[in-house]
Amino acid sequence: MPTLHIEHAITDLDTWLGAFGQFADARRNAGVVAQRVRRPVDDAHYIVVELEFRTVPEAEAFKEFLETVVWQSRDLSPGLDGAPVARVLDDVDPAD
Repeated sequence: MPTLHIEHAITDLDTWLGAFGQFADARRNAGVVAQRVRRPVDDAHYIVVELEFRTVPEAEAFKEFLETVVWQSRDLSPGLDGAPVARVLDDVDPAD
C-alpha cells in the first residue's frame, strides 16, 4: 500500500497536533485510508507521519498539496520547525 512518509522537527507537540487536526477532512478527501503519527523516544521535538493511500497518484498529489500549500504558510503549519522531508513509499515483497 502506498505510504506518504513525512519527517520533520516541531516546536511543540500540542501546537503541531492542533494544526494536524485541522487537515483531517483534507486527508480523508485526498484518499488517506490509515495514518500513524510517531515521535522518537529520545526527541520530543521531532515527528514522523505515515499516511496510507490506495494508489501512488493519490499519495503523490497529497505530497504536492503539502509542499505547495500547507508547508508554504506559517499560518497553515504552526509547530513546524524547519523543512519537512516527504517521500512516497511503496511496499516491497522481500520474497521476490
